[in-house]
Amino acid sequence: MSVKIEVGAGGIPHNQIVIYGLVGSLVLIYLTYLNQVTGTEYFAFFGGLACVVALLWGADTIKHLCSYGLGTGVPSAGMIALGSGVIAALFGATTGVFAPIVALIVAAIIGAVSGLLANHVVRMDIPVMVISLTELAIVGAITVLGLVAMVGGTFNFLDLVTGTTVILGFAVQSYEASVIGGSIVAVIFMLSAIAIQHAFNACLGPGEQQDRTLMLAAECGFLSMIPVAVMSFAFIAFIPALISLLVSVIGWAYTYAEYIKLSKRDAYAWLDAKPILEPKGGA
Repeated sequence: MSVKIEVGAGGIPHNQIVIYGLVGSLVLIYLTYLNQVTGTEYFAFFGGLACVVALLWGADTIKHLCSYGLGTGVPSAGMIALGSGVIAALFGATTGVFAPIVALIVAAIIGAVSGLLANHVVRMDIPVMVISLTELAIVGAITVLGLVAMVGGTFNFLDLVTGTTVILGFAVQSYEASVIGGSIVAVIFMLSAIAIQHAFNACLGPGEQQDRTLMLAAECGFLSMIPVAVMSFAFIAFIPALISLLVSVIGWAYTYAEYIKLSKRDAYAWLDAKPILEPKGGA
């Protein structure tokens, strides 16, 4: 039997965050489809923003689930979310323009089955296990699909497996690379899995506050976008990739600064670390 532990009471209700996260991330992912409509790649960064919005939802879901005292289940929930999400996102990518919707449905099924197994086979008996793992699987799928669209400029499976000619140096060497064949999805998996669980894992405790936790989740999302934007230089044009990088860096700088402000607000005391100085005359 599990007992719910109340942490960080107040703030935005979880059901409201679910609605904001689901609708917002889906809209942002579909904005990357403007690349196909306009024949450009300038809208790739919207995939990264979809990831950030989904991570806000995911961080609050993990808080909701782990308030039942799961302890080390915080990172485990992140890995389950992204493991389910990768499967759902890649399956959904094969359906073209319907990819986000199909990925969402497949992820919900995988998450629900995982929750039922956790409760009725592993006997964890967490009241919100099924719904929470369903939500986390959807978050994982949206996160993966969003970052894939950011790095490749599209969420169409055929475009993601088709090689892109990458020129090294002064056209001395060139090679064929694809988003899926180039192990980019593996990098996205790790970046997202760490990001989705880190916010609550870092902020949990009696002093946890929702706004600080969600700000850290956003900061982790933008931080994950930075290496994805760098990788996108190999797959999309220079200017669209540069736009993605600038959006990522600006978003990270702002959310990091805001997180530090909120941390100072909530801290009992704030002691800035000083460098260790060598004693005079040697040790």
